[in-house]
Amino acid sequence: MSARGEFSSRIGFIMAAAGSAVGLGNIWGFPTKVASNGGAAFVVMYILLAFMLAYPVLMAELIIGRATKSNMVDALGKISGSRWGRATGMWGFLTVSLILAFYAIVGGWMMAYGLEALSNMVGLDAVSLWMTTFSVERNIIFCGFFMLLTAGIVTGGVAKGIERWSVRLMPTLFLLILCLILYVATQEGAIEGLKVYLLPDFSKALHPELLLNAMGQAFFSMSLGVGTMLVYGSYVSKQEKLPSLGAAVALVDIAVAILAGLLIIPAMYVALHNGVQIFSDSGTLIEGDTLIFTVLPALFETMGGIGNFVALAFFILMTIAALTSSISMLEVPVAYVVENRGLPRRRSVWLLTTAIFLCSAVISLNFGTLFGLVIAFTTQYSQPLLGLALCIFAGWVWKRDQILKELQQSDADVHKGLFWRVWPWYVQFVCPVVIVLMFYRTLQG
Repeated sequence: MSARGEFSSRIGFIMAAAGSAVGLGNIWGFPTKVASNGGAAFVVMYILLAFMLAYPVLMAELIIGRATKSNMVDALGKISGSRWGRATGMWGFLTVSLILAFYAIVGGWMMAYGLEALSNMVGLDAVSLWMTTFSVERNIIFCGFFMLLTAGIVTGGVAKGIERWSVRLMPTLFLLILCLILYVATQEGAIEGLKVYLLPDFSKALHPELLLNAMGQAFFSMSLGVGTMLVYGSYVSKQEKLPSLGAAVALVDIAVAILAGLLIIPAMYVALHNGVQIFSDSGTLIEGDTLIFTVLPALFETMGGIGNFVALAFFILMTIAALTSSISMLEVPVAYVVENRGLPRRRSVWLLTTAIFLCSAVISLNFGTLFGLVIAFTTQYSQPLLGLALCIFAGWVWKRDQILKELQQSDADVHKGLFWRVWPWYVQFVCPVVIVLMFYRTLQG
């Protein structure tokens, strides 16, 4: 075991990395994109594009991380031998910290809505109202709780903190999602939702809009570009075969997104059956925060007494999805401060948690101006450009024989397999072009 810490098991790494990839976007973005883009046709294209775009970039991060056994700043500095690499690493450090600053606010909302279900059960109506009424105080208090949970896990380090909790939280997430799917499937209206979700409309399969939506969803759902997978890769043992490890992470992430669709879309049609509006004025299905905080709570209210239990299970599920992502985000700056500045882990965690929480408080106090701005800056602009930079470092800057040497540490015959025949040129030529195309489309849009 290295002084930096390592994942103690293969399953521990897969759960932690998949937890990082499984976030709120899988649950509140993916299902409605599926329903609005040809149902199962979108799912098929999403799976293909996840392996054609997201998997190669994921592998670039994992290989760079394990080869350098470093945080993002030092890792990119080592493979490039230049200050441009370190500057890109610092850009990733800042981007992921800003993503966590707004993500923690949303994670706090999940906790508040979960506690609202609990307070409903015991008849604390005034508390319930405060939990679900938008206010600066509520946002800051619950954001603080969410950051405390995140920091508490990360202070434990790799094996005793991140791995231990990921191995508990991810199976809990799967169990909750399966129980909710089974319950919702018994409600009237659910079959209609399942048809919308599962019946493919292949006439839309090659529509440019669908392809770009599927590409964007695949790329962003795996939390690529900001260094989380690079840092997790740096904690992987040299004995592990990285191509199959990366494929396992991608498969778990895809599985959660597909399961989320089996829950959310039937739930929306149950809501429609119960008189809740599920379509926006333009005729598309409501998605994002409006879906989670307006449509679904309205559905839970129509379910009578059991609605509070369903709401509690759902918002625990959402909190877990947010938490498994937030611990990986916090680990990126923590790894840098511990290794580069020589601060003890505990002090680094609390220092960075405080700084990020202060950023969250500033966003909360100027919500109308800053919330959307920070999301757009980090996820629409910074993250794809960082993904592009990682492709350039892995495909053009880092010497290919060094990459092969790293992969051969765990598989001497890797150069004879399909992965090595395809991945180097793919990450060199195809991924950058696709990311530029996506980015251009975002600017147009």
